[in-house]
Amino acid sequence: MIPFTDEELMNPVKTAIDKIRPSLALDGGDIDFITVKNANVYVQLKGACIGCASSGNTLKYGVERQLKMDIHPELVVINVPAGMENDIDNL
Repeated sequence: MIPFTDEELMNPVKTAIDKIRPSLALDGGDIDFITVKNANVYVQLKGACIGCASSGNTLKYGVERQLKMDIHPELVVINVPAGMENDIDNL
């Protein structure tokens, strides 16, 4: 169980994502932070990351790994497809 509220996780998650952003930019990609809900971190890959065959690995072994190291090992990252930003409850 994660000992933080979703609100408490917001700023640390944003900070960790900002660490990852330059790596994605090297390959023409980017990432937007959407929200944290029930310890799930919702992000949206942008640029060259959209549709990239390695995007799943980027989320799991890049973004999620960084968040687990920096914040808590039980965090999960979920990519939000374009157009679903306001409907994450249905992912």
